[in-house]
Amino acid sequence: MKITMAHGSGGKATSELISDIFSRNFSNPILSRMEDSAVVPGAQTIAMTTDSFVVTPVFFPGGDIGRLSVCGTVNDLLMSGSEPKYLTCGFIIEEGADSADLERIAASMAETAREAGVCIVAGDTKVIEGKGGVCINTSGVGFVPQGRNISSANCELGDAVLLSGYLGEHHAAILSSRMGIENQIQSDCAPLGEIVGALFQNGIHVKAMRDVTRGGLATVLNEFASASHCRIELNEEDIPVSEPVKGFCGILGLDPLYMGNEGKLIAVVAKEDAEKAAQVMRSAKYGANAAVIGGVVEGEAGTLCVKTPIGGTRIVSELYGEGLPRIC
Repeated sequence: MKITMAHGSGGKATSELISDIFSRNFSNPILSRMEDSAVVPGAQTIAMTTDSFVVTPVFFPGGDIGRLSVCGTVNDLLMSGSEPKYLTCGFIIEEGADSADLERIAASMAETAREAGVCIVAGDTKVIEGKGGVCINTSGVGFVPQGRNISSANCELGDAVLLSGYLGEHHAAILSSRMGIENQIQSDCAPLGEIVGALFQNGIHVKAMRDVTRGGLATVLNEFASASHCRIELNEEDIPVSEPVKGFCGILGLDPLYMGNEGKLIAVVAKEDAEKAAQVMRSAKYGANAAVIGGVVEGEAGTLCVKTPIGGTRIVSELYGEGLPRIC
């Protein structure tokens, strides 16, 4: 079935679209009430976030826009130290979209939400004129345990910087699909709750966290350096990048430091916890290739530098302008 403007009218076609695809895939006691807003339990400090997802193609090696929309919002909540609980989702569907594709996207969202331990409790659909595309907005709520303080402004001299795995896989997978380049690169699109939970459960003193998405590692750590008024130094040889992605970057002239990811995080921890934190990450799902990649050092505040294999040091700025082909 192709989506028509009637599916956005608010009438029978709209009801059928919601019941046949979204309500069936996302079914839970809260959503099934079909009220104008969801009433959920919870009475403590909360974290809230919202994000919109547009990606071409909507299905790509290792994921799709549905999985991406859940992972992106869940991971943003996790980076504040919260425990994600509830999501809402809004679909903006272009006329001509195929209902089978929507079914596949909704099923992927539902599966990813179950993996992440969150509940989709409210949603909305709008149909607009277009060429058959789909955009998704997801908003999320998480509960912040008492005493947990995670902020990019918390970095201090001597702290260690850890990366949870290989850089650039999502960016390379999207560009490969878009450009018709055949390779084995898969997107890293994943919810990072197990890694984050393991860090806290093992008593790691985590000061700052951020998922490494658009703008890449260099942009994230420049933001940390600026917020904490510190200098961060990375060891280039310690930054994990897979051989296929290195080869891909070599062909297209890309820099992994600026490539987008959807299943990697940066954690800044106390120096004494660095090696333990790396081991904890490696034992968790999606963290097998975690590494200590640098730390907070003395020097000019608000700067990020990279120590090269030959012993030199270069200043690395945040992403400026477009820089790379957009991936979402």
